Amino acid sequence: MEIKATHGFKIDAGQDRFNEVITFLGATYECKVSAIDSREGLCVYDTSKMEKGGPPFHFHYAQDEWCYILEGEFVFKIGDDIFNAKAGDAIFAPRQIPHTFAKIGDANGRMLLVYQPAGTMDEFYQQASQVPDGTLRDFERLYRIHGMEIVGPPLKFD
Repeated sequence: MEIKATHGFKIDAGQDRFNEVITFLGATYECKVSAIDSREGLCVYDTSKMEKGGPPFHFHYAQDEWCYILEGEFVFKIGDDIFNAKAGDAIFAPRQIPHTFAKIGDANGRMLLVYQPAGTMDEFYQQASQVPDGTLRDFERLYRIHGMEIVGPPLKFD
């Protein structure tokens, strides 16, 4: 994956920057801008969330996370605050503040995820897609390796 952008580029709709398929936690992640492209300044993922739910309550030591909702409805928890978000809404989770989200409803969910600075988020997504679902201990280790900490369970909705 050692592609460094030396000029502008285009990623077609439904395609990943590196022609990879990255899936975990019930979602598909398409890299649109990588850490390598931006000299680790940022990375951008187009995330299609097919299943209800989301990641565990966690925080990033060094990355701010910005989410822009393209389709569907989500609930975000950032610190002690709860936000409902729908298409067109944006959510910001500052570094070192615990956060999570969950797709709610039956409609497809899709959002852009932007991390700044990028750190090793590209590697995190690639490695996370290799971890079998339901192996929380492996996820905890993977989160730590990539500068994050899991501090609670995912949001639950019945």
